[in-house]
Amino acid sequence: MPFSLQASVSFGLLAALVTSLGLAAVAFRSEWSARQSGLFALSAAGMLITTSLLHIVPEAMAALPRAGQFVLGGFFGGLLMSLAMRTLFQEHAGHSRALAFTPLLAVAIHSFFDGVIYSVSFAASFQSGVYAALGLILHEFAEGIIAFAILSRHGFKVREALLWAFLAAGATTPLGALVSGLFVTGLGADTIAALYAVSAGLLIYVATGPMMQPLGEVSPARGLSALGAGVAFALAILALPLHGQGVLDNHDHDHHHVGADLREAEAGRGLLP
Repeated sequence: MPFSLQASVSFGLLAALVTSLGLAAVAFRSEWSARQSGLFALSAAGMLITTSLLHIVPEAMAALPRAGQFVLGGFFGGLLMSLAMRTLFQEHAGHSRALAFTPLLAVAIHSFFDGVIYSVSFAASFQSGVYAALGLILHEFAEGIIAFAILSRHGFKVREALLWAFLAAGATTPLGALVSGLFVTGLGADTIAALYAVSAGLLIYVATGPMMQPLGEVSPARGLSALGAGVAFALAILALPLHGQGVLDNHDHDHHHVGADLREAEAGRGLLP
C-alpha cells in the first residue's frame, strides 16, 4: 500500500475516533457538549485558514503555475456545493424519524469528502496532509455532536442515535480516504497538484464559511478566543519539522537532484571550479 494512502486512511481513522469522543461526550454530558460544539468549530476554522494561507496555497502555487485558478475554483465549488446541499437536504419541522434522513445524509456526504481531502493532501506531500488533516479532525468532535442532535430531535433513542451518528459522521471519513486514495495514487504529479489546489480552495471556504457560523451564536470574547486558539495551534504545528513522501515532495527532490547532476557534469568539464 502506498505511503500516502496509508497516511490518509490512518488520519481518517483518527478522525473517526475523534467523532466517537464527541459522541461519548454528548452521551454523558449532552448539554455541555452542545454548548461547546461551536467553540470547537471556531478553533478548527482558525487552524484551517492559517494552514491553508501560510502553507497549502503557497505550496500549490509553487508546484503549479495556474494553481490560483484551481484554488478559486475550489472555493466557489465549495460554496455552490453547500448551497445545493441546503436545497436538496432541507430539514423540515417535525419529529418523524424519516425526516432525519436528509440532514444526516448531508453530514455523511460532508464527512466522506473530508476523507477525499485527506487523500489528495497526503498524495501531494506528507506535511500538507498533516496540516489539512489536523484542522479537519478538530471539527469532527463537533460534527459527531451535530449528527447526534439531528437524530435525537427526530425521536431516535440514545443508542440508535449514537450508532447512526457514528456511521454518518465517523465511518464515512476513512471510507472517503480509502476510496479516493485508490484513484489518487495512480494520477500524475500535475493532476494531483491541480486537485491539491482545488482542495486548498475548499478548505478556505469551509474555514471562512460553515465553520465561522458559531461567531453569531457565542459571545465575541469567547468566539475570538476560540478562533485565536486555533490560529496559535496552527502556527505551532507549522513550526514542526514534518517530512515524508508525496508527489510535490518528490517533485522538489527531483528538481534539486537534477540541479546537482548538472553541477557535477559542468564541474567535470571544467566549467565550474
